[in-house]
Amino acid sequence: MARTFAYCRVSTADQTTDNQVREIEAAGFSLDPKRVVTETVSGSLPAMERKGFAKLLDRLETGDVLIVTKLDRLGRNAMDVRATVEMLAGEGVKVHCLALGGTDLTSPAGKMTMGVIAAVAEFERDLLIERTQAGLSRAKAEGKILGRPATLTDAQQSEIAAKRREGMSLGALAKQYGTNRSAIQRVEKRLLMPDG
Repeated sequence: MARTFAYCRVSTADQTTDNQVREIEAAGFSLDPKRVVTETVSGSLPAMERKGFAKLLDRLETGDVLIVTKLDRLGRNAMDVRATVEMLAGEGVKVHCLALGGTDLTSPAGKMTMGVIAAVAEFERDLLIERTQAGLSRAKAEGKILGRPATLTDAQQSEIAAKRREGMSLGALAKQYGTNRSAIQRVEKRLLMPDG
């Protein structure tokens, strides 16, 4: 027999999940208090990384129903919500969202809704990439040096290359120049093993 669970989340300790529980009950869902999972955690933390949600996942079985009042209870961005709903659907758990008219997001109509959410997620990702690239291009045009600042000066790098040719070990050079073996290897790769 299908069991009904509610996941109610708030972001800060001065908020309460009581309204979410009442909203679910008012929508006609009968809730056993033991199956109401409440949590105070930021929505920016992916659902799978939340302690309360992780415990809920351990309890859910095929055929169970999970109810949330709004999609943002599951996650702050479309990509996280989509991944969570797809994972639950894969486990045979139906996900109902009251803000979407109580739609089961794993049903055909719900899958269509999730398709729209997937398109929004892809759009969000593309915008993020576009903004990042625009910011990098602007920084380059302004003459800003991108990436991690070099820990070794050009003169030190030349000295390291010469000492490596003489056979000095990576560890000894790292110790002498106060850096790590990886930094010495990068210098060696760039100066002693040019492309081509």
